[in-house]
Amino acid sequence: MVVKIRLARFGRKNQPFYNIVVAHARTARNSRPLEVIGTYDPMPKPDPYDDSGTLHKDIKLDTLRAKYWIGVGAQPTDTVWRLLSLLGVMEPKYRNTQPRTPPPMPREFRGDSQPQETK
Repeated sequence: MVVKIRLARFGRKNQPFYNIVVAHARTARNSRPLEVIGTYDPMPKPDPYDDSGTLHKDIKLDTLRAKYWIGVGAQPTDTVWRLLSLLGVMEPKYRNTQPRTPPPMPREFRGDSQPQETK
């Protein structure tokens, strides 16, 4: 059976808190997981050790267990992949950062064509 590393939501309304869990892919989001390997608090809070006033989001993870589960084939979701790449457990997924070139416009809209003569 496919095993996923994903987020299980806890917390109150408008105050989310997530457990980073390892669970079977077909189980419900908040059902009993195989293992809880960390927590993620997406609500920005001031850092108690930094007086600059910058806000941070709290991520706690057992990196050894995360590496183990990835090594045995657990597939992280996109959100968990991003969190794992922030902590240095996985390589980040790079997106194509080159600007897109628009498709060429048809000739009749460009104004390059000769006006057609009508008889």
